[in-house]
Amino acid sequence: MSDAKNHFVQGMSRIADFWGMPKAMGVIYGCIYLSSCPISLDEMVEQSGLSKGSVSTNVRVLERLQMVKQEFRPGDRKDYYVAEPDLWRVVRGILEQRRKVEFSSALSSVHESLAMLDVEESSSDNPHEIVFQRERIRQMESFFRMLDKVVGGILLMNKLSASALSRFGMEKQNNED
Repeated sequence: MSDAKNHFVQGMSRIADFWGMPKAMGVIYGCIYLSSCPISLDEMVEQSGLSKGSVSTNVRVLERLQMVKQEFRPGDRKDYYVAEPDLWRVVRGILEQRRKVEFSSALSSVHESLAMLDVEESSSDNPHEIVFQRERIRQMESFFRMLDKVVGGILLMNKLSASALSRFGMEKQNNED
């Protein structure tokens, strides 16, 4: 692997960690993203230094996130993968998965906490603390609902593309002049 590709792959490892994904997933994505032709699991193992099991598991997650897709070669039993070139599609895939899991969990936690406060309220020696906690939890609930709507709006923008964003950026610059 060239120094530039290795540097890029390590950067993808760090960004994956930032997004709460395994570093290995970032390494694998970096290898696939910088491959000019479809890449097999064996080639990913060789380039990444990861085990075949780790590569296979992480590639499946990358597929589910719509960051890579499988390509078939007639007469070849190996699985080959290519990176999704539309980075906005990648972001949408990540947001869709995170929204399904994380927002549902967060909102459930908020609702359960509010129900627990209702029970605790009748036997509490400190009703002011209960009122304070209820208000804070409701603020968090409101924030989660607003964030869910924002993410939902982003996900609805199916035609969001780099060219549309660059036009927006150009219009914004022209309006500022």
